[in-house]
Amino acid sequence: MGRFSGQVAVVTGGASGLGLAIAGRLASEGANIVLWDIDTAGFDPAVAGFKPLGITTIDVTGPDAVEAATQDVISRFGRIDVMVNNAGITGPVEPVEAYALDDWMRVLTLDLTAVFLCCRACIPHMKSRGYGRIVNVASIGGKEPVPGICAYGAAKAGVIGFTKTIARELAGTGVLANCIAPAMVETDLLKQMTPGFVEAGRNKIPLGRFITADEVATAAAFTASPECSFATGFTFDVSGGRATY
Repeated sequence: MGRFSGQVAVVTGGASGLGLAIAGRLASEGANIVLWDIDTAGFDPAVAGFKPLGITTIDVTGPDAVEAATQDVISRFGRIDVMVNNAGITGPVEPVEAYALDDWMRVLTLDLTAVFLCCRACIPHMKSRGYGRIVNVASIGGKEPVPGICAYGAAKAGVIGFTKTIARELAGTGVLANCIAPAMVETDLLKQMTPGFVEAGRNKIPLGRFITADEVATAAAFTASPECSFATGFTFDVSGGRATY
């Protein structure tokens, strides 16, 4: 059964890419997975290797939708033990003077505000039960912002700061909140970037390659588990040596 036997884990952006890898890893260790994604049509249990407890098509930037989906999970399945906030976009690669306001708002709304909304919705329930694990997927770009993706860097730095804040607020409640900060991951998000930008990102990683989604999922699984019992407000680095702090 594994570390998550009997637990319910919600994974945003969980129908594909990095979120799917994280959901699959948690499922392989006994978690009952609830997938939240704006596009769930392509999810195939046979390909994913697990059958989720529930799948909800949701835009996690909508406050009412997030509150309703949270209450739906609690009413149907009785609990939320793990919340993995993974949904996000990179946005365009442009210098700041050419960066459109609409793109700025779109990236910050999904990459930062949605994390706030999902945490705000699940925290009261977790506190009432005296247990919870919140895993916010940040990025090495939130520690060492990269030229050309100003909104993404600002949003991911915000996720790190927000996670530190709620970790302090939740200390002593049994609810722990941490981030993981991967370097560039081999997912479809790379297709949103220019080839030159992608190659420059690879060259910054001392291990000389991108991290795989499965490697990120391994880090996320520990952070979401009961074994992660004394780390809160921390950002776990999975950047191939690019950042060591």
